[in-house]
Amino acid sequence: MQDATNLILNADGSVYHLGLLPNELAPTIILVGDPERVPHVSKYFDTITTKKHRREICTHTGIYKGNLVTCISTGMGTDNIDIVLNELDALANLDLHTGKPLDRFTKLTFIRLGTSGTLQPEIKVGSVLASQTAIGLDALGAYYKHPLLPIADELFDYFMKASIPISPYAVEGSNFLLSKLDSTIYKGITATCPGFYAPQGRRLRALETHIQKNIIACLASFTSAVGKITNLEMETAGIYLLAKTLGHEALSMNALLANRVTGEFATNPEKTVDNMIEWAFAKLINQ
Repeated sequence: MQDATNLILNADGSVYHLGLLPNELAPTIILVGDPERVPHVSKYFDTITTKKHRREICTHTGIYKGNLVTCISTGMGTDNIDIVLNELDALANLDLHTGKPLDRFTKLTFIRLGTSGTLQPEIKVGSVLASQTAIGLDALGAYYKHPLLPIADELFDYFMKASIPISPYAVEGSNFLLSKLDSTIYKGITATCPGFYAPQGRRLRALETHIQKNIIACLASFTSAVGKITNLEMETAGIYLLAKTLGHEALSMNALLANRVTGEFATNPEKTVDNMIEWAFAKLINQ
């Protein structure tokens, strides 16, 4: 008997959290964190065919120069990524009534357009970086099978020497999508944190811990066989993990709005985000 709690549907047959039906999803999917950024992206569409908004999930599907594209907000953090990517995959690859895989697999392309802070002083604030590899400092990696990359073990050992009890996981981005990059885009290793304040070394009123005090310095100074950690944010490792697990392509683009080592913040963050969106449409979608 099929467990009815595995895949929950709404009364109209749509998937539970996203409120979407299979015919409302495109094979190319732009992921943004903020629901208010969805119309900022979809204004580039030639035509919008679907608009849905449920909880923090806003979805616009439409046509861009002959390409069917969906832009969807995920909210913040890898816990939301777990929900959004699993339900997007279900829309494309499961019979929603039986929960069984369809006869034909549909590969999806996920393009994250998000903001991030850099950890290396030489990387300019106001530029854009593509994540070649993502390192998860959250717990999601413990729940899914994924390739074991040496950099995760290297960082684990480094953390242990610094008395930071975090067991990271690491996942690579899509080589196919990375091959579309040109020299104007930084390429780097992105750390995904399970929060914005203490997990990223920020302190407001909560008592400071050893991890909070030292995490930024440890991430910035860590050097692996494939390079340094270039930036940090809150979603990329989860996206790469689910995409790899489910057989999809994924690339995370990061608008670098701050340098956490020098303390610099972008003077025109909106322009940086706009540049990233326009570049993504020109290089990753208009193919």
